[in-house]
Amino acid sequence: MKKFHSFSLAVLWFLTVTFAWAALPERLNDLDAQVARVLKEFDVPGLAIAIVKDGEVVFERGYGVRRLGEPAVVDAHTRFAIASNTKAFTATALAILMDEGKVHWTDRVIDLLPWFQLSDPYVTREMTVRDLLVHRSGLSLGAGDLLFWPTTTYTSEEIAQRLRYLPLATSFRANYAYDNVLYGVAGLAIQKVSGKPWADFLRERIFASVGMTETSAMPVEPTADNNGASGHAKFEFKDLRPIASVVAFENNAPAGAIFSNVHDLAKWMLVQLDGGKLPAGPDGRERRLFSAARQKEMWSLVTPIPIGEPSVAALAAVRPNFLGYGHGWNLADFRSRRIVYHTGGWPGMVSRLTLVPDLKLGVVVLTNQEVGAAFQAVTLDVLDAFLNAPMVDWVAAYAEQEKKGAADADAGWAKHVAARQPNPKPALPLARFAGRFHDAWYGDVLIAEEKGRLVMRFEKTALLVGELEHWQQETFIVHWRDRSLNADAWVTFALTPDAEIDQIKMAPVSPLTDFSFDFQDLLLRPAKK
Repeated sequence: MKKFHSFSLAVLWFLTVTFAWAALPERLNDLDAQVARVLKEFDVPGLAIAIVKDGEVVFERGYGVRRLGEPAVVDAHTRFAIASNTKAFTATALAILMDEGKVHWTDRVIDLLPWFQLSDPYVTREMTVRDLLVHRSGLSLGAGDLLFWPTTTYTSEEIAQRLRYLPLATSFRANYAYDNVLYGVAGLAIQKVSGKPWADFLRERIFASVGMTETSAMPVEPTADNNGASGHAKFEFKDLRPIASVVAFENNAPAGAIFSNVHDLAKWMLVQLDGGKLPAGPDGRERRLFSAARQKEMWSLVTPIPIGEPSVAALAAVRPNFLGYGHGWNLADFRSRRIVYHTGGWPGMVSRLTLVPDLKLGVVVLTNQEVGAAFQAVTLDVLDAFLNAPMVDWVAAYAEQEKKGAADADAGWAKHVAARQPNPKPALPLARFAGRFHDAWYGDVLIAEEKGRLVMRFEKTALLVGELEHWQQETFIVHWRDRSLNADAWVTFALTPDAEIDQIKMAPVSPLTDFSFDFQDLLLRPAKK
């Protein structure tokens, strides 16, 4: 792994606002040095943090740079894509409408959107507004994400209408499996009930009320000239670079298309920790974003999440005793304290927002690199300081986890290489593998012979274009031309007895590939002529 050493320590942090250090535990006096270590260890160009405690913002600061190789620094007002941290805003929009008596968690989706349909009639009939948010629909992990990830030309309505073709992996309400596409349906329900598009509702009813004047629900990635961070990825899992491609997930925005900064998210955390209360108005009367009853519902565990063993022993202290999902929030315990949190993953940016309700404590960490270890180490350092917990070297612990994950991926690849036949030859001439292929829920994928090579193109996804390398037998690997995707995939053809293409199955090559590349859910068959 190439290490990121291009900045001097003097440039690694940038103070934007002076806060009363007395409000912070003494252990956080060296937070700047701790963050500098995180940036170096995990190759993160820029990071921002805000901490709130007992109704006050006690810390907000930016570190590093917005874009690798450029001098503009990250500050507390630098905007990042907060990705799935958006889900709590979508849940809050529904809570506001519930306070107004316009909708309820138990309302059936088909009563709001009569055209809504999943592959099972019973699930279609019984799915409620709550079910859209709590990841227990029966869909598999990330099912249908290729309808919007990477950016596609499908509309929000087209994505929702294609869900009827997605197979269910488990029984309804039986298992936890994180999904994004049903949050898009929730956004359409918000529009139906409120009469306003999801983004307009958030701007008018949430951002304006909370005072989040630097936050937007926009489809366009922020750029460096307006104090927006640029995303960065390890191209082919090793070479850190800014991501050149602009992503826009406005067709599934309620799952993750908010751009914000730690200055505004500190305000959001204060409202959440105060049970939905807003700062008093000019007349001194209490104002609320949502009622205490609605918050209790949003923070109530609905779907249990299986608790696995830590991948490295050093992370044993972070293993929760309970874990589950509420309405737009993860719910767990950390060192015997209840925590309410969410993470976000966007091409080139990841983040975490964490609340400790009993302590009136909140911390948000935004980063412009695709490594969750950075926000985990910073968050847990802050939580431990306020909890006066035993010292743990979280940077070392997560560095060990990262190295183990990379080593496991390398070992898996080595097994594939060892199993590959020497001098493999395709079962058919390359031209016989070409054609137009159709998947019921995604649509069409084209394979064409160009200059002696096979090229795969996903018709609705401009970034999914790549060359097919023959591996062995009827299996190829598609190498996407955009090497920041880190999503090369196996492409296996099944033949009829007459050596015609019957179907194609795909699967990510690396276990490190983001789960939203749900190639394994595709079943491609020759398109009807």
